[in-house]
Amino acid sequence: MSFSGIVKFLIGFVIAIGLLAGAGVAGALYFVTKLTAPPEKPIFANERNANQAKPVVAKTQPPAASTPAATEVSTKVDAKTTSETQEKALEPGAYRGRVIWSSGLSIRSNPRSDSERIGSVAYNEEVIVLSESDDKRWVKIRSEDGSSEGWVKAGNIERSEEGEQTQASNQ
Repeated sequence: MSFSGIVKFLIGFVIAIGLLAGAGVAGALYFVTKLTAPPEKPIFANERNANQAKPVVAKTQPPAASTPAATEVSTKVDAKTTSETQEKALEPGAYRGRVIWSSGLSIRSNPRSDSERIGSVAYNEEVIVLSESDDKRWVKIRSEDGSSEGWVKAGNIERSEEGEQTQASNQ
């Protein structure tokens, strides 16, 4: 073997080792940046409502309605009407639940982890569980206010006592 052959071999060997090392470093940097990037901040119902414009209500109520007793009575009537409407709105097999995952849940458009994120629900928020997927790993929920509906991982919602009482009274 000649001197030029040995030099060509050494140069080729060094270039090959350099390419392998460079590819390894580039791959490592790619995965490190993907794993260290913070996830997208979820948008919870109370944050979404704060960003929306509040409707302006004209003051056309009579002065008597502004007393604390009258306000309390109207609040009780509104709360009773709202709860009766919500109880009637449950479909057969649906129940009320509460989010138990401490960081809240992302609502997805389909029962898959890679499907589009269409909303979120906060920890301890009340939801209505409508159905579950065929493999029992996802449940379809609707927020109490009806603003969002979609799929979340099963096991992150517990049945609330209020929901059990409602089902018992319906049967």
